[in-house]
Amino acid sequence: MDSTFTKDFSDKKILEKYSSAFTLSDMEIFIFPQLFYPLILADIMSPELWRWRDDQWFNDIEKKSFTVKANRIKQYIIQNYVFNLDLSTWGLTSKSTEIARFSDFFDMDMLKQSNALFGYEGDKYYFDIDIRKHFGLDKYDSDIIPYWKTETIEAMRAFSHKANFITGAGECVSLSALYAAAMFVVGRVPLEKIFLIATPLHSQNFIIEKDGLITNNRRIVTKNMWYNGTSLSEKARRAMENEKVTIVSHISGYIHTLYKEATIDQNAYSLFSEKLKEFLVTELTSLIFINFLRFKSKYKTLFQYRCECSGTVRYISLEKMFEYEHTSKFNVSAETRGSLVKEIEGDDFHLSPIQWKIMLNDIEAILDRHSGKSLKEIENEFIKKTGTEYEEIIQEMFKELNDFIFIDPKIPDPEKNYSVTDRLDITIENSREEIINLITSKQENSEIAQLALYVYRDMDKIDWRPFIKAAIERNPVSFGDLNEKNNYEVYSLLKELPQESIYDGNRLALPDEVWNFRRGDGIEKAFLLADFLLHKDKSSTISIEIKNSKVILSSGRHEFHFTSHKNLKKSIQIRGTDYKIV
Repeated sequence: MDSTFTKDFSDKKILEKYSSAFTLSDMEIFIFPQLFYPLILADIMSPELWRWRDDQWFNDIEKKSFTVKANRIKQYIIQNYVFNLDLSTWGLTSKSTEIARFSDFFDMDMLKQSNALFGYEGDKYYFDIDIRKHFGLDKYDSDIIPYWKTETIEAMRAFSHKANFITGAGECVSLSALYAAAMFVVGRVPLEKIFLIATPLHSQNFIIEKDGLITNNRRIVTKNMWYNGTSLSEKARRAMENEKVTIVSHISGYIHTLYKEATIDQNAYSLFSEKLKEFLVTELTSLIFINFLRFKSKYKTLFQYRCECSGTVRYISLEKMFEYEHTSKFNVSAETRGSLVKEIEGDDFHLSPIQWKIMLNDIEAILDRHSGKSLKEIENEFIKKTGTEYEEIIQEMFKELNDFIFIDPKIPDPEKNYSVTDRLDITIENSREEIINLITSKQENSEIAQLALYVYRDMDKIDWRPFIKAAIERNPVSFGDLNEKNNYEVYSLLKELPQESIYDGNRLALPDEVWNFRRGDGIEKAFLLADFLLHKDKSSTISIEIKNSKVILSSGRHEFHFTSHKNLKKSIQIRGTDYKIV
């Protein structure tokens, strides 16, 4: 082989792992947590991301505060990428197919306990939303599951070429990886401060800076935002409140809830655990109480507010005040409440206290007097003030209030067998070329470096066998569109597609990427045609000859010619799922 470093791919588990570096489905990352961080490194190596530094939106960003950097990156991602998690983009597979792939080296019962697509329902929340219906899987046999492949930055950007998209797109793992890479490349945040968090249905990042920052799909959530009671914070909180954290990944390694072995630096994981838990707890103040009432709307109907308007004491229900928030730049919190009150129509006020409603003013006075006291002590003061007729609803409210201000994250148990891996000392001072050279030089002794090159698709530096396996086994998207066509009709369609790869240099797109984005280099088109021929006739024997610009696919007596702008040479023979490289 002419690759820089090769693995023993006769080992089925190793071959599956390195092949999964190309398709990166959510389940593949769950089973091979070693793949999670290489995706970030692949994005960091990409010229696409480094071009962001030249965008006027990021002028002088290195001189800005952390908060400004984070918000600039957030806004750029919001403007240029949408969240996409449909069933058609990367196709469908089946539980039985995936079990056959992994059962030799993974306990499938453990998978079912931890992966939503295999039966995991988590807490009551997942029963309530009906997972399969939520994702549109209810119209298929229960054995059918989506691939949900994680996209590199190139594939995310290429969505702009796809019908019904005008910008880039990606699913939540792709967006978390993009955020992490962008915070490093553009925001100059050291990788040591960035942790990736995977749950059965979601992926977020936690960045240890100031009080902490969570990235959530295309958004960011500060600690103050986490407790502001808005719909955005409600969505951001959902995973931490309802799901187990299955993987925490870091530049130093990973820790997985199911595996006894971990490679993450113990001190780094300890710091992550400490800072995340600090982020997820706050003191009960008047502001937090108002935010809680915004978050749990059923309790705001209990309260009224007493104010003075033009020298007259008046009363207004709290739910009416919250209604006015929707059309005002002011809100119910004490800092802007006076301005909000001035915008309220006079006939929404009452001249006498509203019967059966608790006076918010009295409750806020209790909170101010009992700052730092336990929730139980404050609860008792509430009941003492409101009377026994409110005792039951106050107790119920404080139970939910406790859940609002305190979340105990279900992160992996730190009691693991830790192994030391060769650390990649990548710093914010490194150039893109220095980072690529460092990762390449470390590949012999660092699995994360090896896998990063595979995710990056650097065909000059990797063994092609995992790529071929991924291409012919896990790229079903084109079959539906092309199934009724013959070989030459498909060949003609491929020849008409723009002769351009979504990847620069000698990097290759997979067949599904070629078909989804309707463009590709000659090598990539040849693999798509090979995929189609094998789908139509699994016993087909196919050869692909790549000699720089000339690409010839042979199948029986038929030859199909393509032109490549890559500088690659390979001779590949495929029969069914067997293949060899000459």
